[in-house]
Parts: sequence; structure tokens; C-alpha cells
Amino acid sequence: MLADRIEARWIAAFEGVFRRCKAEPGLPVALLAESQSRALNLDLAELALLRLGCRPFRLTVPTPAQTAPVPVRSTGASRALAGHPSVLAALKATPFVVDLTVEGLLHAPELPELLQSGCRILMISNEHPEALERLAPDDAMEPRVKAAVKLARAATAMRVTSAAGTALAVNLAKAVTAGVWGWTDRPGTIAHWPGGVVVSFPAAHSVNGTLVLDAGDVNLTFKRYLERPVVLTLEDDHVTRIEGKGTDAELMRRYLAAWGDRAAYAVSHVGWGMNHAARYEALAMYDQRDTNGTELRAFAGNFLFSTGANEFAGRYTEGHFDIPVRGCTITLDGPAGEHTVVQAGELKL
Repeated sequence: MLADRIEARWIAAFEGVFRRCKAEPGLPVALLAESQSRALNLDLAELALLRLGCRPFRLTVPTPAQTAPVPVRSTGASRALAGHPSVLAALKATPFVVDLTVEGLLHAPELPELLQSGCRILMISNEHPEALERLAPDDAMEPRVKAAVKLARAATAMRVTSAAGTALAVNLAKAVTAGVWGWTDRPGTIAHWPGGVVVSFPAAHSVNGTLVLDAGDVNLTFKRYLERPVVLTLEDDHVTRIEGKGTDAELMRRYLAAWGDRAAYAVSHVGWGMNHAARYEALAMYDQRDTNGTELRAFAGNFLFSTGANEFAGRYTEGHFDIPVRGCTITLDGPAGEHTVVQAGELKL
């Protein structure tokens, strides 16, 4: 069991990441939280910033009531700000924002406005600090992720195959690709810790094929390793069939159907993990309340497949699956030729 108390080594881990974000003496820093945020991480962030001589202040808003028809533990977009004009004004006036909301601002509707103001945002995933300490970023992560992003942005197609039967085709011609290495030091940018992920948001009408989720793959909405294979058929960006026997397939079918929203069946983003420090087996080591599963999204060589909102394709929904798939080969095709970035689950970058 992990105790929720202040540990010096956790303060040091936060301090190290903030240094990478150019947190310097005298810098005003907003600690954005909500009533259901992990209080321990909020305290650690404040203490680390004070060590650096920054001027942190807390901005805590109430966690909004849940309106979804199903239990929700991961939507990928915080609703906590709710367009609050005073909160937005304070954040836009602050050069560095530490995002400690439960879901994070990465896909929140207020994010573009905040970034346009010039603030930089570090989203600290809702993980126990023991995991954050273990996954503190290193110098090598940034150039590796940037190189991977460059390859993906130059590609016009992604092919994903596996021995389990996956055969997925993704048109990347108009996709929006981003990479995260665990910190941000430039105005108007956002990053999340832990980092080590590259994802592409395909434009509408871009994804077709079959994705086989084998036993041992992970459904992070349920924080569960799959016990039996589940076969997803994708047509025109949407999951049209969910085949499989047992609990895993049944959970997916029921959860998606409960939204009553076709967008919940659509592709949100596709990508791969690049963090060699992240461990596939980590989900087995934490109670569900102590993990948000970011480590599983980032472990090196996984194919990260997500359903739900994709603003770049004009689709919005709170229904969301993040599914790291093992054993895949991911190939990028484009004018510069063919590049295999993951070979049978092994990262090649």
C-alpha cells in the first residue's frame, strides 16, 4: 500500500520537472486544481515551486457533476473550468500553469484560448507520485520524440499489423500529430508528465480495417488487462462490430452502446509509446484509485488506439477508450519512403 504523505524524494522529482519547464525565482505559477484533484500532488507541486523561488498560487474549482449515462473515469478532457471568465482571466495572466485537474486540459474546450494567451501548461497526470517519480523525464526523450513526430507528420499513411490478425489502414494526409516528452518550456505550449507518446488525430474518413485486441492488451477505461481476444471492425472511422466472447467484449459493447452517441464509436487518435522507463505490468501494481494509466499509454512499442472525441475530425463526445495494443508493427508511408517505427511490439526509434 502507498501512503499519501509528503516524501522528500517526491518533492525533488517535481522540482526536477519544473526546472525543465524553466520555473525560475520570482515566476508566478498557477496551480490549477478541482475539488476531486489528488491533494498530495497539489501539495508536492507547491512545495517544489517554493523550493525554486517561484510564486505559486492555488486556483481550485468545484468538480462538476457527472452527466454521463455511465460511470466515467477517463474522458481525456476536463470539464472543470466550464468557461469560467474569472478563472480563465487568471490563467491567461500567468506565464506557467501547472494543471492538476482530474482529467487534464489537453482536450478541454478552453485550451486554445489559454495557449493563445502565451501561457505554457504542464499537465500532471492523475497518478500517484510514486509513479511520477519513477517516470520523471530525461534529456534523451525530447529529441527522440521530436524525430518521431517529424516522421509521422511527413507520412501520408499508417499501416498497423500484428500476428494476432490486426490489419488497420490510417490515412495521415490531413492528420494532426503531436508528441509529448514530459515537459514544456515555450510559451503557448502544453505537455504532460509522464511523457513519451506520439499521437496522430486523423481527419474524417481516414481509418478502416481490423484491430485485434489480444489477451493481455489493456483497456484503460476499465483499467483492466484483457483476458480474451476482442476483434474490432472499423469502417469509415467507426467501430462497426465488436466480436469476442467473455467479459472484455461484453464490457466494451455495453459501455459504447450506453452513450447513445455514434461519435463514441469513432477513432480519436492513433500513435505509439516511446518511454522505455514505462512498464506494461504497472497496472497490476496499483489500486485503481492510485493510477490513471498514463504509464501504460507510454510504454515503449505499444500501439495506442483511442476512440472518442476528435476535434480535428469534427467529432465530440465524452465516451472514450484508450487501448494500448502489444505486438503490433507500425509502418509509416509517405514521399520520403517507408519507415517501420515499431516492429512486432519493439520500438525502432
